Amino acid sequence: MGVTNTQAPGRSDELVLVLGGTGKTGRRIAARLKDKGVPVRIGSRSAAPAFDWSREDGWDACLEGVTAAYITLAPDLAMPGSTDLIRAFCEQAKRHGVKRLVLLSGRGEAEAQACEKIVQDAGADWTIVRASWFHQNFSEGAFIDMVLAGQITLPVSDVKEPFVDVDDIADVAAAALTEPGHAGEVYEVTGPRLMTFADVAAEISKASAREVAFVEIPHAAFLKGVADSGAPKEVVWMMDYLFSTVLDGRNAYLTDSVQRALGREPRDFADYARDVAATDLWRAVA
Repeated sequence: MGVTNTQAPGRSDELVLVLGGTGKTGRRIAARLKDKGVPVRIGSRSAAPAFDWSREDGWDACLEGVTAAYITLAPDLAMPGSTDLIRAFCEQAKRHGVKRLVLLSGRGEAEAQACEKIVQDAGADWTIVRASWFHQNFSEGAFIDMVLAGQITLPVSDVKEPFVDVDDIADVAAAALTEPGHAGEVYEVTGPRLMTFADVAAEISKASAREVAFVEIPHAAFLKGVADSGAPKEVVWMMDYLFSTVLDGRNAYLTDSVQRALGREPRDFADYARDVAATDLWRAVA
């Protein structure tokens, strides 16, 4: 997938590179930019030109003619070596004259904040979008199989999190990539309320009209299950890091970042759960 041909008046000199353009946030951002008539280049291994974080020699082709870039690194900026990758990408972006950088960062992660500093010092206008747990983890991510099985089994107790909707993240990022007034902003995006994972299970149960329980399990047993499922070693590492380090209550507060960026309230988990339930995605397998 290359550059869209859809353009609006006054946008012909813009080209936005969306890294992770087929992922949860990236594909939504790309769709929003195309709706605005902004030319988009998808940054993924299946795109043409292909973008691969492990193949720096291919980045030049992806950055050719780009005026703004959305940066996301899977599975997370907390991964060892992420600062080297972000620094190398920002240096190439600067050489290509990229004027605007928007980074998806991790909330409460010191390693991610080190990557933020690199972007902030890259010589372009920048916006940081910090997020923690997504609503969509339960419909598009690691936990959907648990929901379908009727038990969300995780190594966490009653810690509260400000779960945020990926559509809100995409709206904020799309605005930061194309509109004035967002340069130099750190948007620490949250939903409108704090929730435990038990609260999440209760909301999914209510919306889907089937019982989905939350069950706390030992950390070691959880990691063994992730590894036994065939997950890549970096995903196993990431789950270990999140549940042993970040999920300790450090993010248990709300912000007004969605309101500041978009002028509206963030989407509540109950609304998300109702919409997903209406698609029958969470219907139990007979």
